[in-house]
Amino acid sequence: MRAFREAVEAGDIDAAVALLAEDVVFSSPVVFKPYPGKAITAAILRTVTQVFEDFRYVREIGAPDGADHALVFRARVGDRELTGCDFIHLNEDGLIDDFMVMVRPLSGAHALAEAMGARFDRIVKEAEAEARSA
Repeated sequence: MRAFREAVEAGDIDAAVALLAEDVVFSSPVVFKPYPGKAITAAILRTVTQVFEDFRYVREIGAPDGADHALVFRARVGDRELTGCDFIHLNEDGLIDDFMVMVRPLSGAHALAEAMGARFDRIVKEAEAEARSA
């Protein structure tokens, strides 16, 4: 999805968050249980932008007017290089209602899990504060 990609590439996370549906479901590459809701998804997106270094999208797959999109990216977490893909589904209003991320290799996924896990309490607090203010 071009608007999401452009927002992330510009570092405008607020614009990216504005594209999320209230009932979006985020599926992490390192946690089994999905995270439902815009507040937690927004908090995760904000945090991952601090964890990823040298983040860049390298490919976009999907018809511009379609509901399903894949954004392939490369990034680094510490000394681990990784490749990943954001699988995005849009609802009938054009908002993201399903957001699944996959990454490889396993060493990159481990580095991501460790970095995000260390920040998870802060992610939850941010999500709770955002949900209260919504």
